Amino acid sequence: MRFTQFAAAAMLAIAPIATEAQAAKTIPEVAKAAGTFSTLLAAVDAAGLTETLLGKGPFTLFAPTDEAFAKLPAGTVQDLLKPENREKLKGILLYHVVSGKVNAATASTLTSAATVGGQNLKIMKMGNGLMINEANVKTADVMASNGIIHVIDRVLLPPAKM
Repeated sequence: MRFTQFAAAAMLAIAPIATEAQAAKTIPEVAKAAGTFSTLLAAVDAAGLTETLLGKGPFTLFAPTDEAFAKLPAGTVQDLLKPENREKLKGILLYHVVSGKVNAATASTLTSAATVGGQNLKIMKMGNGLMINEANVKTADVMASNGIIHVIDRVLLPPAKM
């Protein structure tokens, strides 16, 4: 199978779910309307990043669902939401954001992407889908007015700084 055929097949498997109404909303507004990102939105707010994600962008957000946050060890989210852990939380959240609008077709041609937090994410094609580090992209190409969201099944944790 040629690469272009593979890419076309991959995009069918992770087809966009955006509507025109969604595309007119910002990333946080689209996430709020979806109803499965309340933990992510609370974390974005606690880290002081809501205004940033409401901004012009464009941004690509690899968005963990509430279910993804629930996979973290008990107490982790509550601990991260404390004011004294704001910088750590901010670092984790910025590790989920790439500058620019990177759709699934483009991502499938990459092996890594630089985050706005200054670290790289590993991108891998897996069958008809994509993996970002160890997270599976469950839904790709959810359009927003200031970027694009890819729904992932795990929270991405940046590598420890040495």
